[in-house]
Amino acid sequence: MATANPTSLMIGTAVGAFIVWRVISRVRRMVGRQKYSGVRALLTVCIFPVLIGLVAFGALKHEGNLLFMMGGLIAGSGLGAYGLRLTKFDHGPAGKFYTPNAHLGIALSLLMIGRIAWRMATLYFTTQSFVAPPGDFSSSPLTLFLFGMLAAYYISYAIGLLRWSRSLQKPATVPSSIVATAVETSDQQA
Repeated sequence: MATANPTSLMIGTAVGAFIVWRVISRVRRMVGRQKYSGVRALLTVCIFPVLIGLVAFGALKHEGNLLFMMGGLIAGSGLGAYGLRLTKFDHGPAGKFYTPNAHLGIALSLLMIGRIAWRMATLYFTTQSFVAPPGDFSSSPLTLFLFGMLAAYYISYAIGLLRWSRSLQKPATVPSSIVATAVETSDQQA
């Protein structure tokens, strides 16, 4: 039995710790009250489409897998719209805040955690040569579906947050019928 290389053990531990940290921060962000950050929402809207394009380009060499990603994008867009309807928004002197739906956030987090755990387990327990290189996740239809779903969810949710924030900045408009009535009333009094 071969012993593990200390360097690869340290790298594996560091990567594992990084993944755990990111998962915990992602779960916290998806279930608790959040302070609105326009920069974060804008970065999501700008970066995720680029990532989707890069992954789609990699998926082109695997026949049919792009359809799974498209299905994930459609499902994620719907989930994002549904998630926005369930979100509680509030603003005041302390700033703008929103609280995503905890059940939806936990479900999406569990999907992500489960897929990462499955991928890590298959890499760890596979002793023979890989069918696909470890970094080539575009060969897995399930991974592409989940990636598309999560990416589209984040994009549509971020767009909804940006729209909500912009709606708060618009000055209150008075309907023209009320203005016309006020003008007629003032003309009659004069």
